[in-house]
Amino acid sequence: MKTRTDYRTEYVPHTVGGKTRMVPVQVEVPPPVAPRDWDQLAINAVTALVTVLVLVCVVWSTVSIGDLLARVVVEPAAYGAAAVFDLAWIALMIIEWLARYTPARAYKARAAGYVALAVAMGAVGTHGWIAGDPAIGIIGAVVSGLAKGTWTILLDYQATPLDERTAAFLEQELAEAGAELSRIPVARRVNRARALLEGERRALDADSGSANPDRPDDEEDDPGPNVHQLNPGVPTLKDAVRTAWDSGIQDRDAVARYVGKATGKAPSPDTVERYLRALRVGA
Repeated sequence: MKTRTDYRTEYVPHTVGGKTRMVPVQVEVPPPVAPRDWDQLAINAVTALVTVLVLVCVVWSTVSIGDLLARVVVEPAAYGAAAVFDLAWIALMIIEWLARYTPARAYKARAAGYVALAVAMGAVGTHGWIAGDPAIGIIGAVVSGLAKGTWTILLDYQATPLDERTAAFLEQELAEAGAELSRIPVARRVNRARALLEGERRALDADSGSANPDRPDDEEDDPGPNVHQLNPGVPTLKDAVRTAWDSGIQDRDAVARYVGKATGKAPSPDTVERYLRALRVGA
C-alpha cells in the first residue's frame, strides 16, 4: 500500500533548569493512501468519450438537417431548427438519468428519446437521399444511433438497479415531498386571499359606519354618567358637531372650526370625521 509523508503537532514534555513544560513538536506521520480506483477512472474516460461522440453527432446532424431545411427557409432559421432534432433526444436522455430512481418515469423518457432519435435519423437520411448520395445519408443517420445507443448503455451501467418494492417506496417518498412543496404556494394564495377579504371587510365597515363613533380612543369627549362637567355651559364635542350639522355645516374643516370656537379647544379631525360619518348614515 502506498503512503505519503504527513506532519502533525504533538505536545511533549521538555525540561529546562529543572522546570518542565509541554512544548509543540512536528512529528512525521505516514498515513496510508488509498489505491487508485481504476474502475472509476475508466468510467470517467468512457463518459468523456461518449460526450465527445454526442457533440460530434450534434454538429453532424445540425449541418445535415440544416442544409436540408435551408432549401425552403433562410439558413439561420434552418440551422436553428436542425439543432432541435438532436437536442430533443439529448434532453430526454438527461431526464431519463434524473428519473433513474423512478422506473415508470424513466421508461417514458426513454421511449420518447427513441422517437426523437428516429425522427433525427430519418431527417439525416432524407438529406442524403435528396442530395443524391443515399449511402452518406445512411451513415450520417447511424452516427446519431451510435451516440444515442452508447449513452443509453452508459446510463444503464451507472443507474442503480431497483427492485419493485424499493421503486414503489421511493415513489411514495417523492410523492410525499411533492405534496409538502405544493402546500407552500397554496398557503401563500390562501393567506393572500384572507388578507384581501379582511381589507374589504374593514372598508365596508368604515363605509357603513359600523364602527362606534362614540368610543373614546382618540379623545374622551363624552363624560361618563357619574362625571360632572366643570363648565356646564360649554357643549361637548359631539354636541357641537351635531349643532353644526343641524345648522347646515357639513364640511369637516368647517365643522372643526365651529367646534373649536364652541368648545374652546381644537378637536381631533379624525374624531370629527367619525361623528360626521355617523350623522351621514343616520340622515
